[in-house]
Amino acid sequence: MRILVVEDDTQLAEVLSEVLTRRQYVVDIAQDGEAAWNSVESIKYDLLLLDVTLPKLDGIRFCQRLRTIQANNPAHRNSAAPVLMLTARDTVADKITGLDAGADDYVAKPFDLEELMARIRALLRRGSSATTLSLCWGSLLLNPSTYEATYDDQPLSLTPKEYAILELLVANGRRVLSRSSIIEQVWSMDDSPVEETVRSHIKSLRQKLKISGAAEDFIETVHGLGYRLK
Repeated sequence: MRILVVEDDTQLAEVLSEVLTRRQYVVDIAQDGEAAWNSVESIKYDLLLLDVTLPKLDGIRFCQRLRTIQANNPAHRNSAAPVLMLTARDTVADKITGLDAGADDYVAKPFDLEELMARIRALLRRGSSATTLSLCWGSLLLNPSTYEATYDDQPLSLTPKEYAILELLVANGRRVLSRSSIIEQVWSMDDSPVEETVRSHIKSLRQKLKISGAAEDFIETVHGLGYRLK
């Protein structure tokens, strides 16, 4: 899942990014409201972690704009993305203002990181039933809640990026995914690798699947286009 952290405190943004990344989320960071808005216009997010006090476009106006789009254009890629607001303003009136602007939850600084992670998980569960379901393709079974994968009941020992790529392929079925599309959806904007990295991960996935009994072309190469499941 992909999360946008909108926070102008560089140190806090980096801490949040590190903690979320360790929990297998893909994280992008924006340090002002306008940069964040450019991101939501081009990238699909599962959740926005939004500071209230931001340069250029503050969190309240940002959230109001997002919810206006939700009302007028429900098909927009992020119109219904849950928003968790972060702020040093912790009065009841401030919380009401944030929630009335369209936030789904409101956490005052300083906050406990584990509590924040629990609130994020709750919002993600509320926003997508996919987090409680297993994904399967033939004998391949993935559990998005535990990041575990098996083929023909044999556990697959996958790196976080290998798991993310395999989950992406299963979720898209026979749809062909280009290497650039995989990079965009699995890596953060600040950590985008070269396309050869994707080839290396696909090669490793094929080897691990083959050991468990899958066909060599279980992950199929569509020449000139990308990859899909056989």
